[in-house]
Amino acid sequence: MTSYDRPTTDAHAHPDSSAGPSSAAPGQGAAGDPDGRKVTEAALFEAFGGVRGMVETVVPGLLFVTIFTINKDLHVSAIAALAVSLVLAAVRLVRKDTVKHAFSGVFGVAFGVVFAMMTGNAKDFYLPGMLYTLGLAVAYIVTTLAGVPLIGLMLGPVFKENLSWRTRNPGRKTAYAKASWAWGLILLAKCAILFPLYWWAGTTQLGWILIALKIPPFLLAVYLTWIFLAKAPPPIDVFAEMEAKEKAEERRRTERETLEGVADDLGRDLVQEITAEPPADRPPGGGRHRR
Repeated sequence: MTSYDRPTTDAHAHPDSSAGPSSAAPGQGAAGDPDGRKVTEAALFEAFGGVRGMVETVVPGLLFVTIFTINKDLHVSAIAALAVSLVLAAVRLVRKDTVKHAFSGVFGVAFGVVFAMMTGNAKDFYLPGMLYTLGLAVAYIVTTLAGVPLIGLMLGPVFKENLSWRTRNPGRKTAYAKASWAWGLILLAKCAILFPLYWWAGTTQLGWILIALKIPPFLLAVYLTWIFLAKAPPPIDVFAEMEAKEKAEERRRTERETLEGVADDLGRDLVQEITAEPPADRPPGGGRHRR
């Protein structure tokens, strides 16, 4: 067990502790205060892409279903959706923004295009995304049951706490577990609507319902995550702890080297004094005479 996973007895270690601002990690507000809420909001926007990430998620599918509704041409619809996802990723590259959300959209659209082209069924454009949603729902639930909720694994690095919440901050572990349950159940409910439609509905009906279910469940899950984390104890900034530990070790090393240098100088001076020859006009024995 590392020093950053070791249980502590401070205010971080109890979910019901009323930690004040002084007990919060550097740069973090105490649980439930305005600063802590702002930090949580910023971290969620960073992790899930914010408004722009949602737009980049919706636009390719919206373009696909719009074109297919108009002309029923699978190839044109698929190529247009892939093209717009590539354009969105290129814009992020040009602006030197974070590209993980855009590229995840590109890969998702590309898999959908490949599936649809291979089977010739336009509904298969949506199948990879639906399977991904189902797998993600299962992952949220399984990891929570295993004691390592997926939301904590995703947000721990964003909050600079890594995995310290597992053993050192049980209040945050509880919040992450609740958030992961919320994500898993919301995504399962979404799958319970979409998979029957995949078999029974037409391509356009499935497409429009899928577009309608893109943002609202996502916003609900993010909102619940924000609620749970805003009420949780503040994160423990393990990066700040590591930096403080390194500075303390460097300071101790410098002090030790200084003391060793002083000891060496004193030792040399003492040796020189002991081994120095007495003056020529001074008799041996320090000038003492026998009677």
